[in-house]
Amino acid sequence: MSIEENLNSVKERIAKAAVRAGRSPKDISLIAVTKTHGADMINEAIDKGVSDIGENKPQEVRDKFEYVKSGVKWHLIGHLQTNKVKYIIDKVCLIHSVDSIHLMEEIDRQARKYGKIMDVLIQVNISGEESKSGIEPGELDALLKKAGELDSLRVKGLMTIAPIEGDASVHFKNMKALFDEYKEKSYPHVSMEELSMGMSGDFEKAIECGATMVRVGSAIFGKRDYTRR
Repeated sequence: MSIEENLNSVKERIAKAAVRAGRSPKDISLIAVTKTHGADMINEAIDKGVSDIGENKPQEVRDKFEYVKSGVKWHLIGHLQTNKVKYIIDKVCLIHSVDSIHLMEEIDRQARKYGKIMDVLIQVNISGEESKSGIEPGELDALLKKAGELDSLRVKGLMTIAPIEGDASVHFKNMKALFDEYKEKSYPHVSMEELSMGMSGDFEKAIECGATMVRVGSAIFGKRDYTRR
C-alpha cells in the first residue's frame, strides 16, 4: 500500500477508536514517526496531509530539517541526551521524552539562547520495564515542581511507551489515571493538556484509554530501513 493509503487507514482507525471511547477524533493528534526515513518520504506524507512528524534521534532532526517542507511541526520523541539538546532546540515544537531535572535545566538553558519557551512532556515508565526510559511515577512531583523554576520551559503533559508483551491497555489505563491525578494539581509552568501514548501496534488501545497524541511510524511508512544513514 502507498503512504497515502496507509495514512488514510490510520486516520480511519484513529477515528473509530475515538468514537468507541466516546471521544471526538479531532481531539487526537497523529504524530507520523519518520525514524530512518528520508526527506522524500516525509515530504510525500506532508503532501498527503501529515502536519506533525516525530523523530527519535536529535541527529536525524538536524540532518533532515532543511530538506523537509516548511510548515510541518517537528516532535522529538526519543531519548534525549543533554549534549544533543542544542541540535533540536530551535527546530522542534515539543519534546516528548524529558526524564530528568538535569535535562530540563539544559533545555531551559538552550531555549533561552533563542528567546523561546520550549514545550515538553515528562516521560513516565509506567510499566516499570527496565529497558524503558522514563521516570518512575513517584518522581513526577519533583520534576513538575522544578518546572516552576524554569522560565523557558513549559510542561504540557506526559508520555509513556507500553511494553511489547502483554496487554498494553493495563499500562495505558494506569498512565491515564496518573495524568488525571496530576491534572487536578497546580504547578507553575505546568498544564496537563497532552497524553502521548500509543504506537503502530497499540495506538487504538491508547486512544480508548485517553491518549491525546499517538506516535505512528511503520503503519504509515512501512518497515524501517536501518541501513539508511
